[in-house]
Amino acid sequence: MTQAKADIGVYGLGTMGSALALNFAEKGFRVAVTNRESEWIAPFVKEAGLLSQAIVPAQTLPEFVAALKTPRTILFMIPSGAPMDAMIETVLPLLDDGDTIIDGGNADFHDTRRRFDQLSGTGKHFVGMGVSGGEKGARHGPSMMVGGTDHSWAQFKPMAEAIAAQFEGSPCVAHLGPDGAGHFVKTVHNGIEYADMQMIAEVYGILRDGAGWEATRIGQLFEQWQDGPLASYLIEVSAAALQATDPETGQPMVDVIQDRAGQKGTGRWTVIEALKLGQSANAIEAAVGARGWSSEKPARQTAEPLLTAGLLEAHLPADKDLESALLAARILSHAQGFRLLAAASDEFDWSLDFSRISEIWRAGCIIRSALLDDFAQTFKSAMPHDHLILAPAIAAKLADAVPALRRTVATGAALGTPLPSLMAALAWYDSMRQGRGTANLIQAQRDFFGAHGFERTDRDGKFNAVWPDLK
Repeated sequence: MTQAKADIGVYGLGTMGSALALNFAEKGFRVAVTNRESEWIAPFVKEAGLLSQAIVPAQTLPEFVAALKTPRTILFMIPSGAPMDAMIETVLPLLDDGDTIIDGGNADFHDTRRRFDQLSGTGKHFVGMGVSGGEKGARHGPSMMVGGTDHSWAQFKPMAEAIAAQFEGSPCVAHLGPDGAGHFVKTVHNGIEYADMQMIAEVYGILRDGAGWEATRIGQLFEQWQDGPLASYLIEVSAAALQATDPETGQPMVDVIQDRAGQKGTGRWTVIEALKLGQSANAIEAAVGARGWSSEKPARQTAEPLLTAGLLEAHLPADKDLESALLAARILSHAQGFRLLAAASDEFDWSLDFSRISEIWRAGCIIRSALLDDFAQTFKSAMPHDHLILAPAIAAKLADAVPALRRTVATGAALGTPLPSLMAALAWYDSMRQGRGTANLIQAQRDFFGAHGFERTDRDGKFNAVWPDLK
């Protein structure tokens, strides 16, 4: 008896690929699976249990492609970069017109645009899809950001909506635009995630080092914040982590974890693209920088007794102040991310729907929070200069919360508690609210150098500035 063809293929049975394949199977789709290391396939099918009835294992790539219904939809969950390019070259001769390749990894959107163009006109289609939510999200409902052609989306949409996270009955997946739109939105999502994590860590730091609170007490405060405007996945997991106990030492788990934070690069990509597009994402940049500084543990340990703190007297912020400060800073970091999305949408002609992006981030993804409901509603109306902070409802929230952010930042500066992302968010807010800034002096300096021929001359091997006569 001939085995029924599969609805979708998943190539790559690592953590995310395995979870997505099981998610498809659980939602009633037949899933063809394969892996570069073929010895992974049989154990995966065995561990799938009853879901294995919906799984079609294939030992080779040609067998895998042949197992799929046409037009084919193939989701590749493999490392980005050269491996994806090599896979496209290998699989293309096996495909027919109308077939779609989906890259579900954390790809650089420039690579996605290049691959999209490479397949344009060939009859085959390339999709870049951002997937957020980690292993648990992939298995039970991720947030997915899809780029590519309308043809590919029509093919994939029923399956994508079935496996996506649901928020009040609405699937957290959308076709956001052509070529690299999906991967770019995922990149900015990750940049906002970096800032959010850093800001929460900074509030933890001021309570730990400034107020002398133990981890458990801080975790309990964060847990209380889950019932208010800060409600979010990252506050939830931070509260849980701070209240967890290390089984070996009996100490708070967070106290035995070394203070070095890793990064995979997507936050850095956000900052790079912001600079290319002439935008400020300084709250995100500060978070990326803070992770870089954290890696210099030996240097920081050497510096601690050597560098004078120059501390000042300051009153510690009240719990409510810290809550409001974090709320203001999170609004501002999201606003920077959305402004970057607007700039990219204009640059690449994507016509991004910011309300829909907010909606698909409300469940399944790492930055899901109560704030995104407010943003989704706000984006349904036009905003001055594409700035979220200029929308009346958001400006009102900031009016209430920014004084607390200002007090918190001032306290951190006085006590020597590093608050790089909170400080950056406030600096951006203050820059944006001033109709007249100080860039006139910068421009005057530039004009002065140009008009008066500022130059350097070599004297005895040394370069010296030559200033013109201003009389």
